[in-house]
Amino acid sequence: MSDVANKIILIVLDGASDRPVGGKTPLAEAGMRNLDRLANGGINGIMDTVGPGIRPGSDTSHLAILGYDPYKYYTGRGPFEAAGVGIDVKGGDIAFRVNFATVENGLVTDRRAGRISDTDQLAGAINEQVKVPGVDIIFKRSTGHRAALVLRGKGLSSAITDTDPKKEGNPIKECHATDDTPEAKHTAEVVNSISSQVLNILDGMPANQERKKQGLPPGNAILIRGAGVVPHIPPFQERYGLKGAVVAAAGLIIGIGKMCGLEYLPTGSMEVESSGSSAKAKMNKALEALETYDFVLVNIKGADEAGHDGNFQKKTQFLSQTDAAFERLGQLKDVLIIVTADHSTPVSIKDHSADPVPILMHGPGVRMDDVAHYNELIAYKGGLHRIIGLDVMPIALDLINKTKKYGA
Repeated sequence: MSDVANKIILIVLDGASDRPVGGKTPLAEAGMRNLDRLANGGINGIMDTVGPGIRPGSDTSHLAILGYDPYKYYTGRGPFEAAGVGIDVKGGDIAFRVNFATVENGLVTDRRAGRISDTDQLAGAINEQVKVPGVDIIFKRSTGHRAALVLRGKGLSSAITDTDPKKEGNPIKECHATDDTPEAKHTAEVVNSISSQVLNILDGMPANQERKKQGLPPGNAILIRGAGVVPHIPPFQERYGLKGAVVAAAGLIIGIGKMCGLEYLPTGSMEVESSGSSAKAKMNKALEALETYDFVLVNIKGADEAGHDGNFQKKTQFLSQTDAAFERLGQLKDVLIIVTADHSTPVSIKDHSADPVPILMHGPGVRMDDVAHYNELIAYKGGLHRIIGLDVMPIALDLINKTKKYGA
């Protein structure tokens, strides 16, 4: 083993960080044997992914961890979702994240249409039949009830409101401009036209008629949100001199990776995110990728979902099962291993919080501290102390000897 690593694997346990419940967090309760070994042989700390007191999204936090200031490069979630589902987004496009939903008697009765998953027919109908003069409409399904929408044309703006009412029992919101420009007003009219056309098209689709027969909520509407103009993001390899890849199942994270210039490496199937086997498949792909890539980002999602569900036991169980996927990490040579979370998702509030997350770095040349476990309750005692997300890449680049000296 060399005294200096030459590659980086960055593992993000999405939403794994938490607040204590009865004195324990899911990470502390799970018994992360393999991550504890890495923590014990490395350096630890806590991290505010965007900044102290700021509740980060998965999008803004991943940008920050990759070294891209979200205040500069984040225009909204839509562009990343669109890139993640395979739409070839272009600068100036207006992109959105979308939910298939159920509308009955003018009211949204299910914002996820019963977590509908087979939406190929519905997405195809939207692409073929929804028309707005002067605007190219690109619609593509994602996993489950999710999809992405891109508007391409002249005179468009992202300064508009969402159509998602956020709660069942309310009608789809009308889209409005948030500034007085003609572009914003025109784009709001385009979005409202799309919403109306989709309602007329989807309700009678055979796929939805079949769902009704089975007593399932039809996916007869779409909720459009997260508008953003596609930004220019400097490619990762140009920025750092590292050939990078991303291993993930969530469309958002895939999209962030792609837009930052990381090559997306699928694991063969879109595994159930709440299963330990999903983490194992991702880690196997990531370790294989280290043979040809200098940097690999791995996102593992299930803990975040359990946090949003407010389910301490489910979150603990997922993390415990996931730990087995990290057994091979201890065998890596010449690789800097970074393990962190993108944000906290406490089961007590069922949402993201601003609580800092644990972070560990392990590999050749890393100064070891006295922390022996990987969790929020002990990491603050480590040698990294308290950092922000934008600190991660500079520290990592220094540890692999890729940093230029500042000054004489």
